[in-house]
Amino acid sequence: MQFDRELDVKGLNCPLPILRTKKALSEMTSGQVLRVLATDANSAKDFQAFAKQTGNELLVTAEIDQVFEFFFKRK
Repeated sequence: MQFDRELDVKGLNCPLPILRTKKALSEMTSGQVLRVLATDANSAKDFQAFAKQTGNELLVTAEIDQVFEFFFKRK
């Protein structure tokens, strides 16, 4: 999937991945896509709730070798 910016939050635990994602998205323009890489086991649940609360669209969620990959579309 094409993306405009990447954020690596591997090794960080909640709430840091969410806070850094929120900051990164705030620096982007509407419609841009952010790719987030995380290792926190709860990140899938956390990012789904984050998307619902903020209105940013969670496009794709995947896990490869214990690294979670999320694609957010900026609202």
